[in-house]
Amino acid sequence: MTVITVNTPKGRLSLEERRALAETLTDAVLVPEVGQFAPAARVGFQVHFVEREPDMMAIGGRLLADTGQGLDVMVIDVAVMDGDWRREVRAEVIERVLASMAEACGLPEPSPAWWVNFRVIDEGSWGSSGGVLPVLSLLDSGVFTEEKIKAIRTALDA
Repeated sequence: MTVITVNTPKGRLSLEERRALAETLTDAVLVPEVGQFAPAARVGFQVHFVEREPDMMAIGGRLLADTGQGLDVMVIDVAVMDGDWRREVRAEVIERVLASMAEACGLPEPSPAWWVNFRVIDEGSWGSSGGVLPVLSLLDSGVFTEEKIKAIRTALDA
């Protein structure tokens, strides 16, 4: 299970951009998480788009409504189940997320005011379907590569 939340000023993303991002942000995390492109794993991903009025966001200590500059501010929060999240894997996800955002927005590169938070939810701290959902129970789902299964088991000392 992965939840990606994109926080933007109201009206920043068009419907077409959100449609594209629903897929590309999912895949930006899915591939490093399971070790391959696995469309069957998409069901375990949610992308939420949260829009805020300019008087509900600030940068540099000033409300966006007061800056008059139309700053391109976004915060993308990526919450993932515990697993193989070594520093280089997290960096890959962050870079893929930012590249997906830039591409969907038709920009050559991400804005310096786009920030990505990457959070790992500890094993045993994620619930679904009325109970706790451990990542170890998902390893036999057929979406993880053997290499990724070994890396996850090693990371979790399982």
